[in-house]
Amino acid sequence: MGLFGWWSKKGGDDGTQAWRHQWAAAVSALDARAAAELDAALRATPPLADDLEIEHEMLDGLHQLLTLERELASGTAPVIETTHRVVGSDRCHFSAPVSMPDDPAQPTGRLLLTSTRAAFAGGTRAPALPWHAVRDVVQTGRDLLFVTSRGPEDAQRFRCNSYSEAMCGGAIARYLVNRARTRQI
Repeated sequence: MGLFGWWSKKGGDDGTQAWRHQWAAAVSALDARAAAELDAALRATPPLADDLEIEHEMLDGLHQLLTLERELASGTAPVIETTHRVVGSDRCHFSAPVSMPDDPAQPTGRLLLTSTRAAFAGGTRAPALPWHAVRDVVQTGRDLLFVTSRGPEDAQRFRCNSYSEAMCGGAIARYLVNRARTRQI
């Protein structure tokens, strides 16, 4: 079953499906008020479902994204101190453990978002995507998809370990792509 099949089956009649739709709308709109409403819905008695671990993770990701988006809107990207050799002399703005689920070997490693590129450190190859070559960054669930100027067939997908990492990594990557575009103009 694919990601969307799991997503639609998870939370059928127990109220979580409606909660997830509200969550997705809050993420799209960066709506802090909706985040508070979603939090209240998870804390309601009786609960929406017996196990709400993923929903709590999703809500945590939304809270972290809202905080990060305020920083990015003010023109400030986080700076991560790292001595990783892949970063070199660039400034690192994001680092998270990821896997590459579309690669036959499914390597694991780190996704590093620097001032000049997205770099994967792990496995037998280390794909690097310069920001000027990235056309779009799409976040779905825990996945980040970097679509290059060569088209979707050349996209790189990275699977993060949490919604927070995927959501914040996606926001930082989009910020860096936009910054690279405005420098080219």
